[in-house]
Amino acid sequence: MSVGTAKPAVIDRAQPFSRGSLYGLLLVGMPVFLVGWLIIFPIFSAVATTIFVRQPDGTTAFSLASYHFFFTDGYSLNNLWLTLWTTLICGLLLLAIGLPIAVYLRFSGSRLAAYVQGLAIFPMFVPSIILSYALIRTIGPNGTIDIMLNAVGLPKLPSPYLTPWGPVIGLVWDNLPLTALMLTAGLSSVSNSSVEAARDVGATPLRVFISIILPRMGNSLLVTASFAVLGIFSAFTLPYVLGPASPEMMGPFMQRTFADMNDPLNALTQAVITFGFCLVFGVFYVWSIVRNREGR
Repeated sequence: MSVGTAKPAVIDRAQPFSRGSLYGLLLVGMPVFLVGWLIIFPIFSAVATTIFVRQPDGTTAFSLASYHFFFTDGYSLNNLWLTLWTTLICGLLLLAIGLPIAVYLRFSGSRLAAYVQGLAIFPMFVPSIILSYALIRTIGPNGTIDIMLNAVGLPKLPSPYLTPWGPVIGLVWDNLPLTALMLTAGLSSVSNSSVEAARDVGATPLRVFISIILPRMGNSLLVTASFAVLGIFSAFTLPYVLGPASPEMMGPFMQRTFADMNDPLNALTQAVITFGFCLVFGVFYVWSIVRNREGR
């Protein structure tokens, strides 16, 4: 009996362009267009404007003079270091405050947890300018705290208002709701059974947190820290109202350079440098998202 040679089946992989695909491209295309128009194009335009500078004779020449001025000017560097310091302190405080709140909200089933959650997300609904005024009336000179201390015969405390600690207090209060919500969502990956199993073998709450909860929150902590850093680094209202006049954070510094000093080139240079630092944390965020998707 002879065995015939079977011809391999030919699979036509060409799929017709359906109407649903067109709708999908249109839905994706509009956000991509807006991102490119409102974010990507201004970024490249700002970089090009700061390195291809118009000369007095009307020509355009490559120049890094504005960047050289920024990184050799003591006042500009002090403003940058203050911004970095404020961002670091606020990020650490947000994690130190938000993580215990998130753990409590995740594993507590009491009625008190609902009130704690309401208080934790309440600052989300308070505008920054209202928050600034409230903090001034509370911790500022002759504010509520000073009045209460004076009423009981105690001396006044140094006010953090118009000091580097003023924006720290305001920014931590303002960013705490998002931090707590993101950390609480990240704790959903920790099952109750694993926590209960650790408790059954005699693990203390601290050991449960270090060995069971914390290792599974690495991605959530990274994403939360990235969001907090991006918001704090680019903050304007709270540093402008609560912070010192000198040195100042990059947000008020850019506004004053552009409006008060009428120097758009240096203001744009400051914006590009600020974006460069934020880009580093943005890369960490994207990397964490990619790593999380690859781990599934």
